Amino acid sequence: MKYKTQYDLMTRKPVPALIVQLGIPTMISMFVTTIYNMADSYFVGQINTSASGATSVVLGLMAILQAIGFMFGHGSGSLISRMLGKKDIDSAKRYSATGFYSALFIGFIILIIGSAALTPLMYLLGSTPTILPYAKTYAFCILLAAPALVSSCVMNNILRYEGRAVFAMIGLTSGGIVNIFLDALFMIKMDMGIFGAGLATAISQYLSWSILLAAFLLKKPQTSLAFKYAKFDASTLTDIITTGLPSLARQGLASISTMLLNNSAGFYGDAAIAAMGIAGRVSMFIFSAVLGIGQGFQPVAGFNFGAKKYKRVREGFFFTLVFGSILLAIASVAVFMNAGECIRIFRDDPEVITIGIPALRAQCIGLFFVPFQVCNNMMFQSIGYRFNATFLSSLRNGAFFIPVLLFFAWRYGLPGIQVSQMVADVLTCLTCVPFTVSFFRKISSAEPEQE
Repeated sequence: MKYKTQYDLMTRKPVPALIVQLGIPTMISMFVTTIYNMADSYFVGQINTSASGATSVVLGLMAILQAIGFMFGHGSGSLISRMLGKKDIDSAKRYSATGFYSALFIGFIILIIGSAALTPLMYLLGSTPTILPYAKTYAFCILLAAPALVSSCVMNNILRYEGRAVFAMIGLTSGGIVNIFLDALFMIKMDMGIFGAGLATAISQYLSWSILLAAFLLKKPQTSLAFKYAKFDASTLTDIITTGLPSLARQGLASISTMLLNNSAGFYGDAAIAAMGIAGRVSMFIFSAVLGIGQGFQPVAGFNFGAKKYKRVREGFFFTLVFGSILLAIASVAVFMNAGECIRIFRDDPEVITIGIPALRAQCIGLFFVPFQVCNNMMFQSIGYRFNATFLSSLRNGAFFIPVLLFFAWRYGLPGIQVSQMVADVLTCLTCVPFTVSFFRKISSAEPEQE
């Protein structure tokens, strides 16, 4: 009965209302997650510019952890939503358990290897000698949380793809709120410096992990994390990894691009690293609006594609595109007009503000081109179009951004670095167009769905 009720909800409820129902909790989760990342930057920025730069450096490490987590999370989640759309609950349980334990194991491996090679890892991610002491302290705490961070991504995405975004929201927002309070406690009241910020993040990650796990232990989802359902055979792991490959490409390239951005900006000093990192975090806060509503679209796309209700997939795509574009446009204009104040919140340093303003404004312009690419990535990954999803997800932070950054940094110096993300966003959006047109032509020629 629980399964039939959820199936009817996902395949019969009006698409706009369903996406909003699933997207609002995800948007809240994304906002809170972004806010507590920004809170770390705010509190650390009160120490000095080098400490502020350390959070930008460690952002590359967090991108690596998220890349692994999202690969298993989106990979298993996409498969689960389509299996549930086909009413194959046993396969859904197999993918959920296998994805969770695979991610948990790799999280421990990263903790061990990363801790053993902390100094070279920080230099690789773009640290300068003056930033290094702060970066190592902060990164060690993040590595301690690696098993929880990686496997939480899996649980969060399983819940979302099942259409149970509220449970995912509770887990993520609880940890985020606690992180903010612990930042204030450890850094202001207890004067623990950047170690306090890292420790607050680690504790909050394990809290989120515990709450998300509780949802499965209470048997709220249709899937399960019971070890007996896990199958570590080549077929199951290949299905999860190849389906999650777009997320690995997207987040993995984000880590590489952050490393290259820090190294390029580092030529102009710690202030440039701090400024570009702050601009990126503020931009990510805006981006989380369209990303949240896009993640609300994912289970709708997966469920209905599995049930062969193609009209609902098309309707969901265009509703998400329009709704996300409106939200992002409002936020982008507001931040563009107040770029200096946004930078000053995190580091009241004239040099950081001077470098950060044009970088943030350029990213605000580029964000207008983001909703279309997000809708494409979300849709193709959710319906199992692995090549399309992987290729398109590799563009914004990789295939376009990296060469644009390197060429612009060489040709135009710091101004080139400041606008490189905007240029990559425009190119990525234009590249998505033929993929979208081709796909909708294909499903339009398919047999009419049976209601």
